[in-house]
Amino acid sequence: MSTNFIYGSGNPLFKEPKKETKKTVETKAQIDARIAANTQKVTERLKPLQEKYGIDPKTGGPVSEAATSASSQPTLTPEQIAAKAVEDYKKQFDAAAEAEKKRRAGQSAYDILLAEFNQYGLGTLVEPLKNLIVSGPSEAELTLALRQTDAYKKRFAANAQRIASGLRALSEGEYVALEDQYQNIMRNYGLPATYYTKDATGKQEGFEKFISGDVSPTELEDRIVTAQQRVLNADPNVKEALKKFYPDIKEGDILAYTLDPTKGLADIKKKVTAAEIGGAALSSKLGTTMSRAEELARYGVTAETARAGFGAIGGGLERGSQLASIYQQQPYTQTIAEEEVFNLPGQTEAQRKRKKIIGLEQAEFAGQTGVTGGALGRERAGSF
Repeated sequence: MSTNFIYGSGNPLFKEPKKETKKTVETKAQIDARIAANTQKVTERLKPLQEKYGIDPKTGGPVSEAATSASSQPTLTPEQIAAKAVEDYKKQFDAAAEAEKKRRAGQSAYDILLAEFNQYGLGTLVEPLKNLIVSGPSEAELTLALRQTDAYKKRFAANAQRIASGLRALSEGEYVALEDQYQNIMRNYGLPATYYTKDATGKQEGFEKFISGDVSPTELEDRIVTAQQRVLNADPNVKEALKKFYPDIKEGDILAYTLDPTKGLADIKKKVTAAEIGGAALSSKLGTTMSRAEELARYGVTAETARAGFGAIGGGLERGSQLASIYQQQPYTQTIAEEEVFNLPGQTEAQRKRKKIIGLEQAEFAGQTGVTGGALGRERAGSF
């Protein structure tokens, strides 16, 4: 009888016998060492409990009197240990609750502060301090931290310059209020927007110079009026004299020059007054120098008196010079006329010379000349 039965691995029902793995047999010394190591790990983990609650890590109960006598920790009963654990948990819970309360209050304070600063375009100063504000710092801590940020130092840069100059630093409110006043004054006088337009943080480079230079709103307005009304919008001869006397002041920079806080206002006014006197001379077809114009200004000659005085001088100077030449007298010059008209030193002698010329003319022509009509007389000089 034939069969197809196959022995061995060719049989589909054949299963390979499992190979027995050889187990490593530990020696007693190895087992003892492993147990000792595990015991040491457990002991180390339980050690904090022993120190905190007086628990013996070996027995799980309170440490024995012999053990506690060598320790500074008092022996606690299981009930005391449990009470201590509850107390510690309560403290942790209360601390977490207080921290959350501060966080919520800080978040509210941040939102309020951010909204307030945004009104002045200063929101970017608050954003870097969000984490600090939320943690609930004191007002002093928050103020100090705010003033140490780069954004704050850049925004209120003039304060550092004020301190370096021996001036006190302004508070944020004073600083912003000054900027607003500067802006309003410039806008009211029609200055170009480039002089007062602020950037996103509310900063204006020109205002920084004013604040660091301790320029008050009143002084700023005075500077603008000096440049705008006394030069830019005045007789063109005033600008002509200003350019002639002070070539470093360009016509297009007159306003910028007067608004520069490094230029003293008194010095600016002195130069403008000299230019007004020079302009009045030009208007009367006369000439003058910077030094002479500044000298007249020191004697109290103003733009108004200069216009009247040079008007009187210009009306008779040429004729007076001719008569002095005709009658062989000392030359009758503009300087002599100015001494009398503007009440300068030498006024009496100048008046005598004029009257002598008039007398000579009157004697010969019975007073029918232009000079005797008073063009050079004190009567025509008004209060000069």
